Amino acid sequence: MRERLLNVVHTHGPWRLIIAQHFASADELMATMSGAFPEGFTPSLDLFLTPTFRGYLANYGTVLYPELHDCFYNAAFLEHAKRYWNAEYAKPEMMLFNINGPCANRDPGHLDSPSFRGVRHENAPTWLCSVMGKSGLFSDYLIKMAQVITWFCLDTGSGFTYWPDGPLKAPARVLPPINNRGVVVQNEMMVHRGEANGPLEQQIPSGLAFDTVFAGDPSDRDHWLLKNGEDVIARHHTDELRFLVHWSAEVFSDYDELKKNMEGSDDITIDRAIDMMLDDLHAKGIKLDAPSEPLHDPEFIAALNAAYDVGGPTSYPDQAPLSAFQPA
Repeated sequence: MRERLLNVVHTHGPWRLIIAQHFASADELMATMSGAFPEGFTPSLDLFLTPTFRGYLANYGTVLYPELHDCFYNAAFLEHAKRYWNAEYAKPEMMLFNINGPCANRDPGHLDSPSFRGVRHENAPTWLCSVMGKSGLFSDYLIKMAQVITWFCLDTGSGFTYWPDGPLKAPARVLPPINNRGVVVQNEMMVHRGEANGPLEQQIPSGLAFDTVFAGDPSDRDHWLLKNGEDVIARHHTDELRFLVHWSAEVFSDYDELKKNMEGSDDITIDRAIDMMLDDLHAKGIKLDAPSEPLHDPEFIAALNAAYDVGGPTSYPDQAPLSAFQPA
């Protein structure tokens, strides 16, 4: 299975950085995180620039590479998802991978973006889905999700940190090595983070940029390249990689819930979601008005996120500290 997955990644690249795919500004990225930077400090996307890349193996309920058909339409995974929610029905929705060589991790901890009936990652910015989840206003529209997360990584110091009781409580870890290890989770509701891997001096390669891409080395099946245009800025062996495969399913308690989700008879719109949050804030005495382009207005995004911020992690495992930030 691992070899088939890696073969697709090696053959079908190049692959872009995660933050380059999902965020247009630091404010959009911050909306997925917990906690805030000190007043007066303006974060930039460069601050979070680490060589972690992403691609989709399946999306919109459809496998994108036929050789992975059995990986995506996986009966065992569907049973795990149903059992997690004690539900009758589940359908696979998406499968992505994150891949990197030696890599820092400056993510203080984040929530994956939840999906709601009518507002989902396919039609709405990542930051909006994240803030909707933090607000607690949209539980009636929340689509139940479960993920099977599998790692392939030989690094003996790189695991997975999560905060099962919330970011203000003590963290827990999936201990390394996490090679061919998997968990069943609901990462939209639990703050978590990957951990740095590889030699410290290689974790941020010189020349790393917003448009750096990751690709298989066409001359060697066991090597991988980080490239800026035609310039190679790093080369890694497969044994140096941290490779995560994220399989996600939508879950339905019963047939009525399945029908409601599929028919769209009780969906919410993006405009309505924003209005509900603004009404909620006004009722709490917080004055915030929607600009003409709310989905990409940095000041509006920052203000809405701050209003619903749940606070960042207060502690990290001694063996897995936050990688040092280097302001751009």
